[in-house]
Amino acid sequence: QEAGAAAIRDAISGQFEAFRADDVEGAFGYASPGIQGMFGSAETFGRMVREGYPMVWRPGSYAFSGLEETGGRLRQVVVITDRAGAAWVADYWMVQVDGRWRIDGVTLRPQEAVGA
Repeated sequence: QEAGAAAIRDAISGQFEAFRADDVEGAFGYASPGIQGMFGSAETFGRMVREGYPMVWRPGSYAFSGLEETGGRLRQVVVITDRAGAAWVADYWMVQVDGRWRIDGVTLRPQEAVGA
């Protein structure tokens, strides 16, 4: 389980690093076949992330939170702080393809203020 968790974190970190280096081909390689099929090309995928998810494209920082199984799927929670200092919670849905962990979708929501 721990080796799998580390491999999942490595895949997500690898995609963040690829985005940071403007390596959309590399970032696209971390996406599942389903996601790759949905976007069709690394360029289309990269444009969607850059325009729609700037906090993923260029995070200020990120930290891994819980990993849990939900309905037979694994969800890695990542707390992302964008460059303006706002915090986001990202649910990274993971799938294993040919022994390698790939990202099968991400849902993002603003992190609720704790303690108001």
